[in-house]
Amino acid sequence: MTTTTLAVLAPLLPFLGAVAGLLLGRTAPGYVRPIAVLPTLTSLVLTVLVAADQGGGPAVDAATELTPTGSVPIDLALHIDGFAALVAVLVTVVAGCVQIYSTGYLRDDPRYPSYAALVSLFTAAMLLVVYSGDLIVLLVGWEVMGICSYFLVGHYWETPEARAASLKAFLVTKLGDVPFLIGLFALGTAAGSFRITEILATVASGALPHPTVTALLLLAGVAGKSAQFPLHTWLPDAMAGPTPVSALIHAATMVAAGVYVVARLLPVFQASTAAMTVLAVMAAVTMTGAALAALAQDDIKRVLAYSTISQLGYMTGALAVADRGAAVFHLLSHGAFKALLFLAAGVIIHASGTNSLAAMSRMSHLRDRVPDAYWAMTVALLALAAIPPFSGFFSKESVLGAAEHVASGHTEHAPGAAGWTVLVAGLVTALLTGAYAMRLWLRAFRGQGTEAPDHGRQPLVMNAVLWVLAVPSLALGGFAFRLLPAWFDGRDLAPTLTTSVLGTGLALAGGIVTYGAWRYTAALAARTPLGAVAAHPTADAGLVEAEAIAGHAPAYGSVAHAPDPADPGRLLLGPLHRHAAAGFHLDAVYTALFVRPVRAGASLVRFLDREVVETYVRGAGAAPRLLGAAVRRAQTGNVQTYVSALLAGTVVLAVAAVLLATGV
Repeated sequence: MTTTTLAVLAPLLPFLGAVAGLLLGRTAPGYVRPIAVLPTLTSLVLTVLVAADQGGGPAVDAATELTPTGSVPIDLALHIDGFAALVAVLVTVVAGCVQIYSTGYLRDDPRYPSYAALVSLFTAAMLLVVYSGDLIVLLVGWEVMGICSYFLVGHYWETPEARAASLKAFLVTKLGDVPFLIGLFALGTAAGSFRITEILATVASGALPHPTVTALLLLAGVAGKSAQFPLHTWLPDAMAGPTPVSALIHAATMVAAGVYVVARLLPVFQASTAAMTVLAVMAAVTMTGAALAALAQDDIKRVLAYSTISQLGYMTGALAVADRGAAVFHLLSHGAFKALLFLAAGVIIHASGTNSLAAMSRMSHLRDRVPDAYWAMTVALLALAAIPPFSGFFSKESVLGAAEHVASGHTEHAPGAAGWTVLVAGLVTALLTGAYAMRLWLRAFRGQGTEAPDHGRQPLVMNAVLWVLAVPSLALGGFAFRLLPAWFDGRDLAPTLTTSVLGTGLALAGGIVTYGAWRYTAALAARTPLGAVAAHPTADAGLVEAEAIAGHAPAYGSVAHAPDPADPGRLLLGPLHRHAAAGFHLDAVYTALFVRPVRAGASLVRFLDREVVETYVRGAGAAPRLLGAAVRRAQTGNVQTYVSALLAGTVVLAVAAVLLATGV
């Protein structure tokens, strides 16, 4: 088969698997697991074959017109270059691991058939985004992912947290999708086509009108999909869904889509210095702010969620300095170790018998209870902290190296201010990443919280998937930075000495300082009455803290409700901890600026509708009703009354006629 045929079949098979899973979920439940796993694994084989055929050479383009539009045509087009080929492999690898893992994680879940079908549909939609050469077809996959995330995040719809999280994810991402759609229309109108190749040719010729406005409109959609400031608030709340869904969303699908689209359309952004500067500032604020928030969270999944937001900031930072090779390199390595982190967290959650939450303040002796998760998470956290020789080191250093190159004024593809912004923020974030990675490892595996119940050894498939993902987390970067330039733009991705020393040194410093703070707080807690109580807490301190921050409970009203005194994040952040734990109150700001005014407007409209509009409506109905009642009283059925009224009327008319005739 040709490369084009293989690329068409790759998203088609998971889509057909999703349809079959929904149809057979109730009538033939025994076929659900094979239908969920086999199409995805087959799609993995197809994407590998497509990558092998493409081989980093010239892009493969094919198109057929979907339907005549009378103006800008819409084509079913493929555009497969090195970026698309490798990202598609990442998508199917992570999706296949998630589907296999879910057969064990959700083996007793009655809604597993619909869950597995939605995961397959999610995978097909992302592959459509990756392979599509037409922006409207890309938009179809983009929006299908949005609705899939709504249903998957709300999988545990019995809980109010899941319902609220799914609705929030849908609304916030749609808020960004509206200007994104307008930006796509602007590109299509300017180029006379929605084909990506035609649009890039138009940009290269300088014929794109208003590039700044167009780029900023696109950036709004990217900020929503890839959870970048200020539209990132949905992602931490989305942790209310099943943990394998979190791995899929964070590692290879939804949040990766925004970064991938900017990489595809990077010349559009490069046409505007202002847009590149805005992209750099957005990346800097996102990566540092999310890293600070990760250092203050108690739940493992929320730490990882803010970590994803921060690492996506690295990717958008690489794009802001016009190096899409570094951005996609970090996207690939991040996909491996972040999927590993979430699935390892899922093993911990599964072992404790909960659905979605894993408060570190409750964890104790996990190293002995879940050894596979312990070693897998250790590898993934080292990759996250960018410690050599793990994969995250090479990909993160490619980003910092690109920023340093632009900051030094060695390129005209991006403004120097963007280079300095990304470089400084990236180094600060490296320090914070080392700190929150060490904090998570210490509190999860060496903490002394209330031990959650042990639900026995985990299914073999769950642990096996961890070791599969541990391989690229450990070894991907070491050879990828040598091979990937041929697949990308040919730019060198090798680490540079200056940024490698600074970045690694800061990451190690963050980890060492956090370890020292943990030892200090643990020793201090052991010598205080508060520490004695905290060693055997009677309440979930993490839950109490979250409720206090949300305003639902008094903050630590008793010793039994005190936070874990051995939390180094509290010592390191000091007064900033409370604000970082609440995501710097951005949700409260949105509530004040948008939610409350909208609710007030809705209340006013409801008042006007009930008290004004309905009053007129009721009056319009009451007047005929009263007139009818009066007329009904005149209809007595008595003939003498009718004759008397007729004679009286005749007399009145006669008198009136006489008066008119006499001119009186």
